[in-house]
Amino acid sequence: MSLFALNLLIAVGWGAVSGSFAAIDLLLGYAGGFVALWLTRPLFGPSPYFRRTFGAIGLVVFFLYELVRSSIAVVWDVVTPEIHSRPRMVRMPLDCTDETQIMLTANVISLTPGTLTVDVSPDQRELVIHAMFAEDPDEVVHDLKRGLERRVMEALR
Repeated sequence: MSLFALNLLIAVGWGAVSGSFAAIDLLLGYAGGFVALWLTRPLFGPSPYFRRTFGAIGLVVFFLYELVRSSIAVVWDVVTPEIHSRPRMVRMPLDCTDETQIMLTANVISLTPGTLTVDVSPDQRELVIHAMFAEDPDEVVHDLKRGLERRVMEALR
């Protein structure tokens, strides 16, 4: 049985023991099960489960931070009389090779206000992105690669 399935089983068991299957109770059961599995990880041998879970948490936290930061930048540009945006199309070479990683990277970029993934090259080696604040296109690509793409790869590898 995979550690993820075991962790879900522990969460459901916690819900049964506590008498409530509310989302918060299942989340607490999952977190408690994760800690228990992490403490007993030598019993299960090497597994990418813990690294992926921490990577997924890092991706969600980073995405929420970028969502707030970029929302404020877009709103500020809209409500102030001076135009701060410098929109451009940029090409971002991809380090991810898996289709799932490419899809998640493209979608997370599109979900962030001020950026939109327009296309994926036919060979799936680069994304074409419209960036609202791209005064320096190289900096935009560097920030996306260092931030979103790296965290997507950590969560899925």
